[in-house]
Amino acid sequence: MRKIIAINASPRTGWNTATLVHEAARGAEAEGAEVKVIDLYSLDRFAGCISCFGCKLPASLGKCVYKDALAPVLEEIRQADGLILGTPNYLGEASASFRALYERLVFQYITYKMEPRSYNTHMIPVLFIMTSNAPEAFYTPEGYGRVVSAYQNTLSGIIGPTKTLIASDTLQVNDYDKYDWTMFDPEAKRARHETVFQEVKQSAFSLGADMAKGQWE
Repeated sequence: MRKIIAINASPRTGWNTATLVHEAARGAEAEGAEVKVIDLYSLDRFAGCISCFGCKLPASLGKCVYKDALAPVLEEIRQADGLILGTPNYLGEASASFRALYERLVFQYITYKMEPRSYNTHMIPVLFIMTSNAPEAFYTPEGYGRVVSAYQNTLSGIIGPTKTLIASDTLQVNDYDKYDWTMFDPEAKRARHETVFQEVKQSAFSLGADMAKGQWE
C-alpha cells in the first residue's frame, strides 16, 4: 500500500486550501493509498532552516537534525511514497508555515558538491496546490506563475516529479458585507465557488488518485 503525506499549510482548516488538500487525499485513498493529513498551523512551534549545516555532516548527511515540531513531519515525508502540499497565496508568496517546511525539506538534500547534487535517493511524486483570492489573470509567467514555477522546478529537482494545481479568484469569507470589502463582487465570488471551484476540487481528487496509482509523469 502506498503511503502519502498531505499537508495543509494554511491556518484555515476548513477553507479553500484545506479543502483541496483533503480532496487530493480522498482521491488517493480511493485508490487504496494510506494518507495522513497534517495541518501545519496546528503543530507546536517550529522554524525554518536555522543554517546549522548539520545535514551536511557525515553522521547526518541529507537529514535535518533540528528538533522541533517539523522533525517528525520531515521523517514521515522521508518514508512516504507521495507528497501533497497546499498553501494559500499570501502577498504573492506561499504562507510562512509552508516556507518553513519548504526550507527544511529541500535544504537538507542539497550537497554543495558537483556530484551528487542531491542526497535524496528516494524521489517521490509531489502535488503543489496554491489557492488565491487574486484572479487567474495574475498567474502569468511574469506574475504569480513565476512563483509557482519556481516551487515546481525546485521540488521536481530535489523531492520528485511535481505537478501544480491553482485555484484562483477564491471565496475568502461567507459574509463580505461584514468587512466592507468594496473591491469584490460577493455574488460573483459565491457563484464561482459553486462552479469553478467545484471543478478544481474534482481535479484535486483526480490528481490524488493518479498519485496513488503511480500514474505520475
